[in-house]
Amino acid sequence: MTLNQQQKPIGLFTATCIVVANMIGTGVFTSLGFQVVDIKSGFTLLLLWMVGGIFALCGALSYSELGAAMPYSGGEYYYLSRIYHPVVGFLSGWVSVTVGFAAPIAAAAMAFGAYFKSVFPLISSSAIALSVVIGVSLIHSRNKAFGSYFQQIFTILKVFLIVVLIVCGLFLAEPQQLGFLPSIGDVNLIFSSPFAISLVYVTYSYSGWNAAVYLASEVEQPEKNLPRSLIGGTLIVMGLYLLLNFIFLYTTPINKLVGELEVGYIAANQIFGSFGAKVMGILISFGLISSISSMVLAGPRVTQAIGEDIPLFKLLARKNTSGIPYLAILLQLFIVIVLILTSSFQAVITYLGFTLTLSSFITVLGIFVHRLRYPEAPRPYQTWGYPFTPIIFLAISLWMLVFILIDKPVESLTGLGTVAIGLVVYFFAAKNKLGWSSVEEISE
Repeated sequence: MTLNQQQKPIGLFTATCIVVANMIGTGVFTSLGFQVVDIKSGFTLLLLWMVGGIFALCGALSYSELGAAMPYSGGEYYYLSRIYHPVVGFLSGWVSVTVGFAAPIAAAAMAFGAYFKSVFPLISSSAIALSVVIGVSLIHSRNKAFGSYFQQIFTILKVFLIVVLIVCGLFLAEPQQLGFLPSIGDVNLIFSSPFAISLVYVTYSYSGWNAAVYLASEVEQPEKNLPRSLIGGTLIVMGLYLLLNFIFLYTTPINKLVGELEVGYIAANQIFGSFGAKVMGILISFGLISSISSMVLAGPRVTQAIGEDIPLFKLLARKNTSGIPYLAILLQLFIVIVLILTSSFQAVITYLGFTLTLSSFITVLGIFVHRLRYPEAPRPYQTWGYPFTPIIFLAISLWMLVFILIDKPVESLTGLGTVAIGLVVYFFAAKNKLGWSSVEEISE
């Protein structure tokens, strides 16, 4: 193995696995039950997931240009610092470091623990959740190559189980009398409030399409492999989501799904029976490990990038002999443990959507700004469908931001409060001349 391979052991396959694993979490197995409360059309329900996939794909296409032009770890933190101003990048990174990754990790771990407690009541759900996050964090703090294999294995397992569920649903279950072809009544549903509300939660289920950009510096040939992993991973998940929701509706009476959280378990029960559903449910829940693993990999790279730029946080950029930012991983693990023990992550996730959507909105807008400010900068990949694909993403994001702000004003303002705290921290660093060390690297 060459030195370059040792420094960049994350190949295209692993990078794609990180994107797929980050996207496929609990959302696709839970949200359909709330969508069918007001929407009873198979066509309209699948259209929801199609629109959500198009939104994610437009985001992935846009981020691919920025990732190829600036192939450095840190994601939005790095891009926004160079495109706009360091303070904009820091605020995005601040949200990511404090709760952006820790809260979803805690949520996935608690979901994993809760499911096992329902099957094995004597086991503490919190103990299981803590064991999983500590174990996965230790794995990724030791060796990059082993961490890559770990990510690959659990992502393949997750996708394989979903494919098994889809195939078995097609051939083993009794089909329901639900139409999937468009009808005149679907027009009113598509432009209804329930459709709009459902779309917000569908787009949350697609979140994670940008996961590979957070560790771009460790990806082999990032100029080529970052766009391939983002676009390829998003297309894979989009296909799986459409097929999976089709199977849920095809195999299960819609009245059994209404208002239910455990949609995946209910559908598996229709396909395999009660015992088979439990076995399949346990196996699919193991897929959450790949989601936890991908976020444990990505999150600390943002912290590391901040530590490399700002001397005040340079301790968090420290790496071990394997080149892993182990202190950043430990900081993230500490926050996750606190969230699990206090169970406060649910409130965090509620307001997290607003700040993360705002961050991705500003980042995609940055494509236009970057082209204007740095017209001569090399762009190994240019966004397919430009300027229409970024505009589609921006339009849907803006609509979501307005909707969330109106519908969830307290959570939205709390999210903005988190950003305000980050602003204070940034100016404290600037006042003490603990400034940025590499802001001018944008196109050099």
